Amino acid sequence: MAISSIGIGSGLDVNSIVSQMVALEKRPLDLLQTQAASIQTKMSTYSQLKSLMSTLGDAAAKLTRDGSWNGVTVASSNSTAVSATVTGIASATSFGISVQQLARAQSVASSAVAKDAAVGAGTLTIEMGTWGQNSTFAKGEAAKMEIQVTASNTLSEIAAKINDAGGGVTATVLRDASGERLLVRSKETGEASGFRIQVAEDGGAPGLSALAFDPETAPTGGMAANAAQYAQNTKAKINGIDITSSDNSFADTIPGLKITVAQVTAANEEVTMKVGADTAAMKKNIQDFVTAYNAVNDLLSTSTKYDAETKTAGVLQGDNTAVGLQGALRMLTMGSVGGTGALQRLSDIGISLQQGGKLSVDETKLDKALQDPATLKPLFATAADSAGQGGGIAVQFKNFTSGLLSLDGLMNNKSDALEAAKKRNTSEQDKVNDRAAVVEKRLRAQYTALDAKMGQLTALNSYISQQVAAWNKSSG
Repeated sequence: MAISSIGIGSGLDVNSIVSQMVALEKRPLDLLQTQAASIQTKMSTYSQLKSLMSTLGDAAAKLTRDGSWNGVTVASSNSTAVSATVTGIASATSFGISVQQLARAQSVASSAVAKDAAVGAGTLTIEMGTWGQNSTFAKGEAAKMEIQVTASNTLSEIAAKINDAGGGVTATVLRDASGERLLVRSKETGEASGFRIQVAEDGGAPGLSALAFDPETAPTGGMAANAAQYAQNTKAKINGIDITSSDNSFADTIPGLKITVAQVTAANEEVTMKVGADTAAMKKNIQDFVTAYNAVNDLLSTSTKYDAETKTAGVLQGDNTAVGLQGALRMLTMGSVGGTGALQRLSDIGISLQQGGKLSVDETKLDKALQDPATLKPLFATAADSAGQGGGIAVQFKNFTSGLLSLDGLMNNKSDALEAAKKRNTSEQDKVNDRAAVVEKRLRAQYTALDAKMGQLTALNSYISQQVAAWNKSSG
């Protein structure tokens, strides 16, 4: 009879024996799995370190750019009336500005007619240009628009035709208690956005002349008989010098500034505009650099230290790459610019290295240094020499981090080394598991054969015992 369950034939706990033997064979896995967890933690830490190093490099690069040191701010003594924004490189200065009038568009309105009533037929000719003194009109360069009006067209339909023509005016209809009025307004502000409307009536359907506006030839005809708002430029004075603009801004009057006016100033009032260095932005850039450096230092310090109280080591303790990187960064913070600059080290502006490697900022000392940006800038932004060595503190940090993060730099090399170690560890674990599988298969085959042999012996023993018992009974 065949053995259906291993161990029955021999009476041994074969599964337990095999499991223990396989477990002994797999014992090296414990160490390999611990090593794998350590490698994965190191990979994660270096990935985080790489990200923080990139942030530090960006913060340092920002301090090397001229734009970080040429920024200015503009303050107005009456920002409701006059304000300004920085649009380019502007010099520190101050000036006074007064506003005599604001730019506006031309706007005219017709007399009221009954709702949806026809107003006559003919052609409306609209020309853009400038209205001068004594109601003289100078044509502009834009082509004139000709609007064909039929006897059945209402004011709303005429307004739609004007708008569809796509010229320099817009039209709409205003309804009030008196009826409907056609409103025509130039799209742009400024003297050159004026317009006139001339009418050629259809003799069979008169009345369209009510929509004409031409004070030069018909001072009281059509819409010219009603109150009109003429287009005009902004007029202002800077330090007593007249300036004009077609809108309410002056983009090129003061290099690097766009001045915007919103109110006419009172007589004899002059708004004071002060342009000065943007020290707040400079200070923020420096503080961002310090913050980025401290983030890198904190991660390195935590990862490489040994905690005596908990008796645990940081994930990178004894890692030569991490220890060397920490030392190199600290050396950079204590380095000097060289040359003849008045400021040579970070400590000269209140940034000093503390115990543990962090940087601290003396606000008072830094604020004092910021009062003279021209002297402060070389400390950070002095260019490196022809060999790429030296330079300002920010230049040195930028070059250092760029080298670390380059394709063949230290950070990528370390990541590649850890990835290779992870693959070797996985391969070793696979080998252990393969050996254990072979051992288990061999043991189960041996114990199966033992069971079969023991089963045969047991059957033979039973047969002999039965025969002996039978012989004894017969002899008796």
